[in-house]
Amino acid sequence: MDGKHMQIGEVAARTELSLRTIRHYEETGLVIPSARSQGGFRLYTENDVARLMVIRRMKPLGFTLDQMRDLLEATDRLDAGTGLDADEREALLDRVRTYQQAATEQVEKLRVQLARAEDFAATLGARLEQAAPSART
Repeated sequence: MDGKHMQIGEVAARTELSLRTIRHYEETGLVIPSARSQGGFRLYTENDVARLMVIRRMKPLGFTLDQMRDLLEATDRLDAGTGLDADEREALLDRVRTYQQAATEQVEKLRVQLARAEDFAATLGARLEQAAPSART
C-alpha cells in the first residue's frame, strides 16, 4: 500500500465515526488496524479507512455486522484476485450483486420515507403560515 499510517483520531475525523465505534469494529474483526506504533497505538492505512467507509455506508441501510463482514470478505478476495477460478470468481460477484440489489431496494424505501417527511414538513409549514397573523403579510 502507500505506506501512510494514521492514528485512530485522524481516522475518526476522516470517517466521521466515533473512536468507540471504530474500536467496536476492531473487536468484531471487521477492520483490524494494519499496524501498531512503537508506543502501541493502532495505526490505520488508506485501505482500513476505505473499509470503514463501506461499513459506514452499509449501517444506515440496515445491514448486520455479519453481512458487512461477508461483503468485505467477498470484495477482499476479488481484489486479491489470486488463485480464483472462474466459478469462484462468479460466486463472489454474485454475492456482491446480492448486496447491490439489497442496497438499491433500501434506497427506494428511503426515497419514499423522504418524500413523506418532506410532505409532512410542508404541511406543517402551510399550517403555520395560515395561523400567522395577517398583519405580517
